[in-house]
Amino acid sequence: MSEIVLKNAHVTLDGNDISAYVKGVTINYNAEMLDRTAMGDDTRNKIGGLKDFSATVECHADYAAAALDSIMFPLVGTTIAMVIRPDAGAVSTSNPQYTKNMVVESYPPLGGSVGELASVSIGLQSGDGLLPARATA
Repeated sequence: MSEIVLKNAHVTLDGNDISAYVKGVTINYNAEMLDRTAMGDDTRNKIGGLKDFSATVECHADYAAAALDSIMFPLVGTTIAMVIRPDAGAVSTSNPQYTKNMVVESYPPLGGSVGELASVSIGLQSGDGLLPARATA
């Protein structure tokens, strides 16, 4: 088994490489669980339904001209291209790249508590009904 330490993830949103702001990234890929339990069954019986894909990108806030806030603020509610991989290096079997058109669901422009670095959490939802592309070469 090959473990990795995330320390150089690559994140591009709408053609903008925002990797320098990223402090955490999560990709969610799941299927709805549909209940097909019938009378007489003693245990729930489920099957996989429609698949869903979403992502959350945790970033350090930056309000300078042409920085993160000026990039993300106008994108809320729009469909953008997303590219994420565990490392900024070349795409490979040990560094897969996930590409998908996503809707920017949320961008709270400010977050944090006293004494903390200002941070933002960008929420992305599947925007085209297609599965994500997973490249390994």
